[in-house]
Amino acid sequence: MAKAIKKDKSGDFIKFLGTAGARFVMIKQLRASGGIWVSYKGTNVLIDPGPGSIVRCAASIPKLDPSKLDAIILTHRHLDHSGDINVMIEAMTEGGFKKRGTVFCPSDAIKEDTVILKHAMGFPERIEILEANKKYKVGNFEFMTSSRHIHPVETYGIKFRMGKQVVSLLADTKYSEELLDFYRTDILIICVVFFDPRPGIDHLSFFDAEEIIKRLKPKKAILTHFGMTMLASKPHIKAKELSGKINIDVVAAYDGMKLEF
Repeated sequence: MAKAIKKDKSGDFIKFLGTAGARFVMIKQLRASGGIWVSYKGTNVLIDPGPGSIVRCAASIPKLDPSKLDAIILTHRHLDHSGDINVMIEAMTEGGFKKRGTVFCPSDAIKEDTVILKHAMGFPERIEILEANKKYKVGNFEFMTSSRHIHPVETYGIKFRMGKQVVSLLADTKYSEELLDFYRTDILIICVVFFDPRPGIDHLSFFDAEEIIKRLKPKKAILTHFGMTMLASKPHIKAKELSGKINIDVVAAYDGMKLEF
């Protein structure tokens, strides 16, 4: 089973470069907003590089080298998920001098109000548009998108394999039973912005997460992407309480947390 550790070692891993969710935790940097780094069989992928992603790579022990990235995935265009997309493209391509890597993103991330600057568009080998329920591959890393989430912008969650285990990232969305079957995996990572439900705002609450975990019964559930009310409620304590209540391993991610496979 995957375990959380404090120091990096070689091999396949998922590392949380940040666990901030929504605007104010990001703006105040109460939690970092660097995204999630996945390394699988020598292929390195960065998911949702929010503001400070490049700094969190440099601060990792040992450092994570963005020039070794093979791909960047945006689940959606919101700033807390895409703020460092341009600097990470520059880093992946060594300032644009080495045309390499792939950027995967929804179509609205590169439309008229693009989050990728015009000069950086030509740096990666390719920019591939994400669509619902499709499979994608870069190097040894393969992933599949969910159906479109209920969120103000085009948003997809993803599912991928790490050895014998299947991992899914349930990105920002309003709760919907139609999404649940896709996320029936061994390890479920859930973006939980609110503690209490907030009607009219398309984000998950802690109580939504509890219902999802009870329904899907993963081997391990990881809560992340915390807003102000989740931080005030002490997510590590709430996760531990929930774990005992439903008899499923539930943990709250912290900045720098690493899962080894």
